[in-house]
Amino acid sequence: MFSLKKFIPRESIIRHIRFSSTSHLPTVYALSTSHGRAAIGVIRVTGTESQFVTSVRKLYDPKTSILLDESLAILFNGPKSYTGEDLLELHLHGGNAVIKAVLKAIESLHTNEKPIRYAEAGEFSKRAFQNGRFDLTEIEGIRELIDAETESQRVGALDSMTGSNKIRFLEWREKIVDSIGLLTAIIDFSEDAEIEDIDNIYKNVDKKVTELQKEIDQFLKRTQSSEVLLKGIKLTLLGPPNAGKSSILNKLANEEAAIVSDIAGTTRDIINVPLNIHGYKVVVGDTAGIRDLAKADKIEAEGIKRAKIQAQVGDLVIVVLPANDAHIDEELVDLIKVLNKEKKVLVILNKCDLVSKEEVMHLIDNSSHILNVPKDNFLPVSCYNDEGIDQLSNGLIEEFKVISATEKSDPIMITQRVKDILINDVLNGFNEFKTYKDLDDVVIATESLTQSVEGIGKITGETVGVEEVLGVVFSSFCVGK
Repeated sequence: MFSLKKFIPRESIIRHIRFSSTSHLPTVYALSTSHGRAAIGVIRVTGTESQFVTSVRKLYDPKTSILLDESLAILFNGPKSYTGEDLLELHLHGGNAVIKAVLKAIESLHTNEKPIRYAEAGEFSKRAFQNGRFDLTEIEGIRELIDAETESQRVGALDSMTGSNKIRFLEWREKIVDSIGLLTAIIDFSEDAEIEDIDNIYKNVDKKVTELQKEIDQFLKRTQSSEVLLKGIKLTLLGPPNAGKSSILNKLANEEAAIVSDIAGTTRDIINVPLNIHGYKVVVGDTAGIRDLAKADKIEAEGIKRAKIQAQVGDLVIVVLPANDAHIDEELVDLIKVLNKEKKVLVILNKCDLVSKEEVMHLIDNSSHILNVPKDNFLPVSCYNDEGIDQLSNGLIEEFKVISATEKSDPIMITQRVKDILINDVLNGFNEFKTYKDLDDVVIATESLTQSVEGIGKITGETVGVEEVLGVVFSSFCVGK
């Protein structure tokens, strides 16, 4: 009987790149903190001559013996340092003159026997990859963490930096390798196998590929939803003139981000203000007040036109209505009815301090009917006494979770490079596998899965051809990281 276990030549199927040592490379150094006057400046030195650089505790110029600074010198012995090499950090006083003097002194230590040079962009992280300290997904996660501006971005970057994505990718890779092994067994030993066994192998592999295809599709959908956290959730403020849209914006921003006036038509163009609302990056678009175009001048009419366009491309629309004025122009009513069919529309009744609670409830009932917006989407507030502002912020957080698909799980962030490889290499390989499986061409079907598994390798940096992606990964790093 045909046996599968002894016919899965894993190592012969997938070629690996082993992590290379960087011991032959010159020692490099760089300023790892920002240029400019600061309390502390950190210079990093990595390589075999790191200890040579620390031949003194107080930092003296090696040629003139002039005292440069008193610093905290921390040596991290390889391979447990960031780069996997001996790595030195000099914590200096952060003045420009001190930094320049110490960098110049380190430069002067270079000799042919002890090569020392300034680091290239991303070289510290590149060496960490070359020495096996991190794979490419973890390296990219570190970059995303550095760039994170909000709490949600920080949480999303941690998946990559801590290796959660790496584990997920390696699990996918193992499943594909198993499938390749099964198909290779058919190629090499089909003459000794029974037809029934071959059919079962094909069905087993096809089932695994289908399940994996669905899993990767769902993963990509989650990452696509999480991308809004990087770009910022687009929130558009609409309403009639003098309804208090700019006041609402200022409350959300906790600053005077927009001009507030009792003159109708103060906002003539779209004011986009990036905000951090409870850990979410939000780009709030304050638009021109929408009213009967016959009452607006030429410039205001153009502002109204732009407001309509802004509302259609936004992720969430907030309509601000004055509680002390029940009239709503048909221009605004028609727009809200259209938007309500496409996306979530929240309605804020502002200036509720000017009317009674009974009048507010009556206005909600009436406006809900006119605008075709559910009553649950209405919220009474007052920018004068802050009534309802906290409820507004909390309500927005729940909407942001829905938009970014983070209601039940943390966001997942991947780079465009990883996304492209998953689509163009991994999923495309699956599609080709199914095509050639149906044509009963097991050889090309197997090669198609090899394309998929090599795609995973490009993501993590474990296959031949890794050099072609290194430049893309590290070129965006700053010098000293």
